[in-house]
Amino acid sequence: MNIAFNKDKPVAIGADHAGFEYKSALIEILEQEGLEIKDFGTYSADSVDYPDFAHPVAESVETGESGCGVLVCGSANGVAITANKHQGIRAAICWKDEIAQLSRQHNNANIICIPARFVNKDEARQMLQTFLATSFEGGRHENRVKKIACV
Repeated sequence: MNIAFNKDKPVAIGADHAGFEYKSALIEILEQEGLEIKDFGTYSADSVDYPDFAHPVAESVETGESGCGVLVCGSANGVAITANKHQGIRAAICWKDEIAQLSRQHNNANIICIPARFVNKDEARQMLQTFLATSFEGGRHENRVKKIACV
């Protein structure tokens, strides 16, 4: 697979208890692609608070330490809301492959947020692969993306 993100930087990944099982499956995809992974947890299915994992993933992408990020929780809403509080983060909730593709092409998303309770593992894997392989189109979308920041 062609990777559209900087392959020299790790992919930051995190999940809450609802996304823990999916996170493990997605790490396998990243390893198969030979990508370095920065795993911010959680490391079990025990109940946890999603911001404790979304903030470190977003910070890693925000600072440039990681090239992109992956967040998984039950609905993906909590992790997306949390991640999008960070400047320069464009965290996109994706529930099917076409949304993952458009989030990159049109919105230059740098974190994919997957709703573990609403997609199966195969769909999650496919969305991640699409997200990683899709480039930002720029052009007419460039000005729109520049208008997202509040600064």
